[in-house]
Amino acid sequence: MKHTLLIVEDDLDTSDMLRVYFEAQGYRVVTAGTGQDALDKCRTEAPNLVLLDVRLPDIDGFEVGQALQEDVRTSRLPVIFVTERRDRDDRIAGLKLGAIDYITKPFDVQELRLRVRNALRRAGSQNNPVTGLPGEKFTLDRLSLMMERDGWSAIGINITGLDTFNEIYGFVARDDVLRAIALTLTSAVDELGSIDDFIGHPAENQFIIITVPSKVDQLNHHVKERLKQAMTYFYPIHDREAGYVKRGEGEDAPKEKVPFMNLDMATLSQQGTAFSSVEALWQALSQPVRA
Repeated sequence: MKHTLLIVEDDLDTSDMLRVYFEAQGYRVVTAGTGQDALDKCRTEAPNLVLLDVRLPDIDGFEVGQALQEDVRTSRLPVIFVTERRDRDDRIAGLKLGAIDYITKPFDVQELRLRVRNALRRAGSQNNPVTGLPGEKFTLDRLSLMMERDGWSAIGINITGLDTFNEIYGFVARDDVLRAIALTLTSAVDELGSIDDFIGHPAENQFIIITVPSKVDQLNHHVKERLKQAMTYFYPIHDREAGYVKRGEGEDAPKEKVPFMNLDMATLSQQGTAFSSVEALWQALSQPVRA
């Protein structure tokens, strides 16, 4: 099946060149010349990836990217910004909006082709791009299979305050947190779990461990202790010493005291409440039970 690319570019010559080139590579190509047209076509054409120019005649590409992130129908759509803007701040702004890549003009079309190919491969892997752990689809599939067998247990690890941490310290620091948590969980399961245990990362602020009843209590305790000790170490030392983060605009403006990230953990088993669907089970694993 052909992948569909949406090319958002107001320069007709560039748009036509990219359309002809990618159609020759076997892609189905849809084009848009304005930001609003791009948003409409994202919802009607179901593209697999968007090549998004930043400078558009109505709303800029960053606003388009923000709108895509806020719409549940398009929040997972891979976006590559293509722009003349070379400033580091512009690049970081694009990546903060969830873009998977940022390419400056003039660009090498062969390089662009490879970046598009690699982005589609990553998007199709169904693993979380930061941690490499199975994402939403694989995790829900495993939960569904788990519900069909006798003797199962699952642990939901939910991170509260991750969005605020990202807002204050940036996406690079957030990704470091997620990778460190994934490593902690993997080590715990390797050390204490069973051979068929599973770790998933179905949402940015949630991890799920599937295990057996004989292992769940020890795993749950181990993960709680390891992660509770680690959470404060993601903050700069001056914030750790204060015990909170100060947030506010300007030197003289009053500062809001923002608490550190924390963990909510939920442990469920076959012996507990019956679930009508895998979505109901996932929701229960997302409920706050403070670690």
